Amino acid sequence: MIANIGNWDRNLRIVLGLALLSLLFVGPQTPWGLLGVVPLVTGLARFCPVYRVAGVSTCGGRKG
Repeated sequence: MIANIGNWDRNLRIVLGLALLSLLFVGPQTPWGLLGVVPLVTGLARFCPVYRVAGVSTCGGRKG
């Protein structure tokens, strides 16, 4: 897997993922919080399969 997620995109995904996962423990305590796993994992791995299919890269010049 070649990285196709840049720093700002990565940081945003990690924060969004953690925020969604927190819904499992605080707030409405809804299982929809499990959706936070997707942005968290893609942010940590620096790879997004949807970006790969679409030919998109936010790595600043490096194409995956």
